[in-house]
Amino acid sequence: MLSKEQLRKIKLIVFDLDGTLLNDEREIGEKSFELIEKLKEKGVHFSFASGRLHSALVKYARQLNITTPLISLDGSLIKSHPGDKIIFHSYIPRKHVEKAIRLADKYLLKIALCHGDAIYYTEENSLIPDMIEKYGAKFEEVESYKDYLDSTLEIVMAGDYRDSIKYVTQKLMFPHTFGLSTNYYKSHSHPGIYYIETRRMGTSKGTGLKKLMKHVGVGYSETAVLGDWYNDRSLFDTKALKVAVANAVPEIIRLADFVTKRSNNEDGAAEFLEMVLSSKG
Repeated sequence: MLSKEQLRKIKLIVFDLDGTLLNDEREIGEKSFELIEKLKEKGVHFSFASGRLHSALVKYARQLNITTPLISLDGSLIKSHPGDKIIFHSYIPRKHVEKAIRLADKYLLKIALCHGDAIYYTEENSLIPDMIEKYGAKFEEVESYKDYLDSTLEIVMAGDYRDSIKYVTQKLMFPHTFGLSTNYYKSHSHPGIYYIETRRMGTSKGTGLKKLMKHVGVGYSETAVLGDWYNDRSLFDTKALKVAVANAVPEIIRLADFVTKRSNNEDGAAEFLEMVLSSKG
């Protein structure tokens, strides 16, 4: 059980969105709305740490009147809201983006370049919006990738031939390519489709949290994180106060300091927020 002293110290609360703060209809619970507003009056800051693009977080930041920078694309970008000040970015080097485009072309894979505000694809890759799942993301067709090589945060490829996907994945990893984190996986919603996701090595929600804390001016003992899924693991490996909602995967529940009794569909985040508010009197 969390002590009132632990909760009283909290000055920064960082939410994962999908499956945590949002219900399955991608809405924030009414009680969380109310409690966040009350906690802001107590001086508590709020932010998100999500796999979504920055532009897909802004809607919820506006709903909650959040003014703390937001962590997007699993730590690849930290950007202010409101405004467009970049606190941190992890752009993929141009030469690696060009290499990925060549490989996708050679092995007949669809490819898109993810930036902070949109996912860019060419006419030859026009199936991309229907093939990949990026909640709330803006997709934009461009004539060529040549003007979008220098601010790429994530490269996404898709295809239906597993051997090609595996081969290209290997070519974007050590020892063929240095400094990238690349993985492939099978789609759950599009049968027979495989994806490759490539980012710059060393970025995660956990490293993003550390940079955000420094920007805000708080320590781990003053910070709480809420999550539910495997990509929240790096948040739960930190010394922040770790809260899992009831629907979280076992790995996250095991690492949590506190597990809510309610799921994301029951506004489980509000359960923790209520405790923080109560501790502050």
